[in-house]
Amino acid sequence: MKVAVVGATGMVGEVMLKVLAERNFPITELLLVASERSVGKKISYKGKEYSIIGLEDAVAARPDIAIFSAGGDTSLEWAPKFAEAGTTVIDNSSAWRMDSTKKLVVPEINAEALTKTDKIIANPNCSTIQLVMALAPLHKKYKMKRVVVSTYQSVSGTGVKAVKQLENEMAGIQGEMAYPYPINRNALPHCDVFMENGYTKEEMKLAREPQKILDDSSFSVSATAVRIPTAGGHSESVNVEFKEDFNINDVRKLLNDTPGVTVQDNPDTNTYPMPIYAHDKDDVFVGRIRRDETQENTLNMWIVSDNLRKGAATNAVQIAEYLVENKLV
Repeated sequence: MKVAVVGATGMVGEVMLKVLAERNFPITELLLVASERSVGKKISYKGKEYSIIGLEDAVAARPDIAIFSAGGDTSLEWAPKFAEAGTTVIDNSSAWRMDSTKKLVVPEINAEALTKTDKIIANPNCSTIQLVMALAPLHKKYKMKRVVVSTYQSVSGTGVKAVKQLENEMAGIQGEMAYPYPINRNALPHCDVFMENGYTKEEMKLAREPQKILDDSSFSVSATAVRIPTAGGHSESVNVEFKEDFNINDVRKLLNDTPGVTVQDNPDTNTYPMPIYAHDKDDVFVGRIRRDETQENTLNMWIVSDNLRKGAATNAVQIAEYLVENKLV
């Protein structure tokens, strides 16, 4: 299995290599790919040093799978070139997510939709992945009508520049700004760029992607996305109105029985999900599960996940695992 990691020098790329190694993904040849300015740099994987190569060389090598974490523009330009060479591309950017000809995949939910003809597969937005992991089993049983979600997203979701801004501000150092305002001791209701409707791109991803993943437009999602000064891990406050009523204990059991979801929900012992405990883990953690007492058939919950792992790298590697296991590459 010849595998290319495109964007190997970035934050997600580094986690991707870590996850591939941890899960012993069956690689016979590894190609580490990045922009021209990084070509020739050395990166270690499983104790062996690899030299970074450019995109043209990577396409010419015809890998079986290419996992992209190099931004939307790179994906739009290069994913089709890899696909034409026979490579199956798993793309982490937003470039292909809402393309009607491309699958948007969370393996635990809709991997069975994949076929050999899917040469470009989209990885959902990090906030979407953790949201649908918790919503999918509940929707199947109780049928969602409306979801209202507010996110509390870490600076790692923006990238290295934002992490550095937070570190500089905490140390009292003047430095380059990833955001229009300080992030330390602050909260910015501004993730990605604003659109004409007053929502940000991040909020619209949360509104649209779950419908595509669940192949159902009968429910709606309204989102507010907020950046907070945590180093890693995204959190979400979620209010879900269902068509059918539910029992809270049944909800807890249903979530706990869902692969990839862990319930942490005991107010008596102050047990609830937090980014600090989700760090470096692949599960989606759900807690503060309670009935909304102001409206019928409505549930409140709190969802936390490591955005660089299940929100990006791990989900992509799980897609690759599914492709290999089912002989789709």
